[in-house]
Amino acid sequence: MSTVGYGDIFCKTVLGKFFIVFYIMGGLAMFASYLPEIFELIGTRPKYGGEYKSEKGKKHIVVCGHITYESVNSFLTDFLHEDREDVDCEIVFINRKLPDLDLEGVFKRNFTIVEFFQGSVMDPKDLERVQIKQADACLVLANKYSHDPDAEDAASIMRVISIKNFCEEIRVIIQLMQYHNKAYLLNIPSWDWKRGDDVICLAELKLGFIAQSCLAPGFSTMMANLFAMRSFKSSSTTLNMWQNDYLRGSGMEMYTETLSKAFNGLTFPQAAELCFTKLELLLIAIEVKGDDLHDNQIAINPKPVIKLASNTQGFFMAQSAEEVKRVFFYCKHCHEDVTDPSTIKKCKCKNYDEKLEADAIKDSVLVRKENPNVDASSQVKPVGAPMLMNTLKALQNKDGKNSPTQSKKPGRLGSGGASPVSTPGHRKGRDLRSPKMVDGIPSSRSNSHAALPPVDKLPLVVPLGVDAMNSVVEVEQQQKRFDSTGMFHWCPDRSIEECILDRNQAAMTVLNGHVVVCLFAEPESPLIGLRNLVMPLRASNFHYHELKHVVILGNLDYIKREWRNLHNLPKISILEGSPLSRADLRAVNVNLCDMCTILSAKVAGIEDPTLADKEAILASLNIKAMHFDDTLGLLQSQSDGRDSQLGSPLVMQRKGSVYGANVPMITELINDSNVQFLDQDDDDDPDTELYLTQPFACGTAFAVSVLDSIMSTTYFNDNALTLIRTLITGGATPELELILAEGAGLRGGYSTPETLANRDRPRVAQIGLFEGPLAQFGKTGSKYGDLFVYSLKNLGMLCIGLYRFRDAHENQGQASVCTKRFVITNPANDFSLYPTDLLFVLQQFDPKAGNENRNRQKTRWSAVSREAEA
Repeated sequence: MSTVGYGDIFCKTVLGKFFIVFYIMGGLAMFASYLPEIFELIGTRPKYGGEYKSEKGKKHIVVCGHITYESVNSFLTDFLHEDREDVDCEIVFINRKLPDLDLEGVFKRNFTIVEFFQGSVMDPKDLERVQIKQADACLVLANKYSHDPDAEDAASIMRVISIKNFCEEIRVIIQLMQYHNKAYLLNIPSWDWKRGDDVICLAELKLGFIAQSCLAPGFSTMMANLFAMRSFKSSSTTLNMWQNDYLRGSGMEMYTETLSKAFNGLTFPQAAELCFTKLELLLIAIEVKGDDLHDNQIAINPKPVIKLASNTQGFFMAQSAEEVKRVFFYCKHCHEDVTDPSTIKKCKCKNYDEKLEADAIKDSVLVRKENPNVDASSQVKPVGAPMLMNTLKALQNKDGKNSPTQSKKPGRLGSGGASPVSTPGHRKGRDLRSPKMVDGIPSSRSNSHAALPPVDKLPLVVPLGVDAMNSVVEVEQQQKRFDSTGMFHWCPDRSIEECILDRNQAAMTVLNGHVVVCLFAEPESPLIGLRNLVMPLRASNFHYHELKHVVILGNLDYIKREWRNLHNLPKISILEGSPLSRADLRAVNVNLCDMCTILSAKVAGIEDPTLADKEAILASLNIKAMHFDDTLGLLQSQSDGRDSQLGSPLVMQRKGSVYGANVPMITELINDSNVQFLDQDDDDDPDTELYLTQPFACGTAFAVSVLDSIMSTTYFNDNALTLIRTLITGGATPELELILAEGAGLRGGYSTPETLANRDRPRVAQIGLFEGPLAQFGKTGSKYGDLFVYSLKNLGMLCIGLYRFRDAHENQGQASVCTKRFVITNPANDFSLYPTDLLFVLQQFDPKAGNENRNRQKTRWSAVSREAEA
């Protein structure tokens, strides 16, 4: 009736007209009163609701967990880096909380490939909204600065359970804080590493990086730069020469690429030499294919017994993915005479490709040179049973007397007791028929089965007394020198009281070439997993006398909680005290250590998180301000010539540092900005990125934030995380993780050919050019390319970088005033060397090095003794 139209229907009476006037006015008033409610209904529609609409043929990933401005910005910076190949993938973030203004700005700047949805992965409806079933992968980010790491890990694992329950086939990559929480992922039925599921344990990687720096100072910086996407721009005139050299190396990243057919049939050293000299690429590992498609293994600097097959995947250090393409396009027929590697492109040499393909058919997937002198049937037989039989026969023979092979209980460090893991020199009455010993373990090259008598001549009943049976058990325990996988040194369970030292005992104990762990922790602080720091230092590819003694200085109540995971690892001592006490630091001979690591298990305060590093910084400055006596001492051996818990029986104590500033040290930081307080002579801006600061470039500082890039690296290459673990954990395997998941620690195992074969793997080492096998390259004018080729051909060592004094170019390699070194990753072929340089190498395991090193140390001791007497 109130319609204003063409007048088809209208009021004719005056009363009707008055009624319509008031009716229209009342209707408009009522409609106006409803407008706020209508606007409120429209405004309450979620801004970040709706569903993700995927484009056909375009991939997308889902990122959930700890979504903040810092975590998202760090992730996108690495994920969308220009050095990566074209990233044709959309990123979908989902979080329960709305983004703040800073985070919203990040999403708007990348709106073409990034979308955000408000929701939770615990809700199946929200998982349907982000199209989780069609996603290429799901990434779960963790809060690295959480006050309760175990609760943070539990929340992340629950997200994985919800995602896997909704879609079993989705690939999940998760970040965890604590190593022991990895075991809970194995309880998820649909968790399958063969599908690409993987876990990035921040504590495992962080402590693994620090552990490798104890073996080769500066290695943590090199590895952190390799797995982070950074670009090296042209040299700036405002930078020092050392900064240019460092930045060029920091621009190196790890890439994978398929080797061309020109590499078929080459050994790894030949392929690595060709890549370095011809293509200017550093090949450090290859993927070895097994019989099962999912049973591929990564071989780092393998020995020449392995030849490359067709379509072998290689792992390279290079500046960009474009450079690595050279190895895919390389053709021996077309590119052999090319001098500029940047001109190597795809060729059209069909005849040559067909010839190579025919040759590749003749090659197997993997060609191994077998030892013709070893019976194939005896290669996989365990040696435990024959060794036990030899022991039984030895106990029966020799005039009916028991074998003199008696082992003493391990004594406390410095108290004159025997080492918990005995060496060959301890066994004076060893049976001549037992297998040959190499570094205290049966050698896999010896035919241990030859000592076993014929079965028909063995007595059915062997009468042994109680003493004889005890001797057999002790001999069995002596054979258990490694864990059940053969990847790590192992010792029988020890109580923590056996390893505790007081200040007087520590001061009287000769500690030299050891690792000091300065640990700040409260009795109830979250566990950081010290096992992840010690295990890489106990890798089986080190001989027992090469193991660095680890001295932990900190709160005893906290260390007792960590001890249940450390009691099977040899050469560990504990001093209850404070890393801020100079008396405690002198007691552990911090000036004679090979590395002092400063760690903190304390939770950052809520009031001011930037003060979380206060103890670590104060401890670092305290050590640098200390002064020590300039003495040179000699370690006296025990009267019976046996090894002490510190290593070899006769060694020369190296000259200690007079000033604390010269003590090799690495400090763990929680907040990157606090790195400015570690070096007083460092003029870095407080807003400078961590990798550009002087302490990080010198390898004296490490922060967990550098591990952020591993998440995106793992997504693009599922083998990258395996390579990282292999390099820094000392050899952790899926089998070992299943054992550790039981919570009982490492299990000892017999030295069988299978486990001993696991010792034969490369390790990280640092070699000087002023002496030793590479002294010829310490002369002025030597080039890095010549050193690389010589080391690879003659020594089997793969050079990966240098550790150089900052002022080496000013002093031309002479005595340096500055004591700080910096890391140079993969120098160029024509890079000049100085005699003061230290070389990062991947060194092959030498089973004979144990006895040779002992003989060398005895000779060195005799020479030093003669000099002292003169």
